[in-house]
Amino acid sequence: MEKNAKKEVIKQNLKDAGCDSETIDSFMICKEKGTSKEQVKLLEKHRIKLLDKVHENQKCIDCLDYLVYQINKENEEEK
Repeated sequence: MEKNAKKEVIKQNLKDAGCDSETIDSFMICKEKGTSKEQVKLLEKHRIKLLDKVHENQKCIDCLDYLVYQINKENEEEK
């Protein structure tokens, strides 16, 4: 694969992973410098952000599930 095409594939992968332009630029600079440890640090940092969002959303889902449970429980008691 051509070098520029490979760069574009990497950039697209980072975009698809939800990285912002600053993270993508930093990652590509690290890639050019050959600092793979820094690249991994950037990816791990972004992964932690994504995981935090997953946990936040899970809490929201749990709240909704509880409300549905309460409504269903009330409906059962009324019968």
